Amino acid sequence: MWTAVDHFRKGILAWTLGDHSAKTFEPLWAIVAAWQCYFYVTDGWTVYPSYIPDGDQIISKTYMTRVEGENSRLRHYLARLHRKTLLRQAQ
Repeated sequence: MWTAVDHFRKGILAWTLGDHSAKTFEPLWAIVAAWQCYFYVTDGWTVYPSYIPDGDQIISKTYMTRVEGENSRLRHYLARLHRKTLLRQAQ
């Protein structure tokens, strides 16, 4: 799952599901590019330079904590749903 977040707002603003290929990233980039951001903070994945203009990408694990926090909350929420589903099947 690829996610896009705003550093100053809670929640995931856009997402796409698939592998880490450019084909999977394209629909997410179509949404994010429309926001006309000044810069994009990424983890440095090799796909990004094909889409993000030179000088607009900041590669930083420090600033990625917002994304990692949202991913953690999402994993926790989905795991919670998964456990409830398994519990219902066992009864």
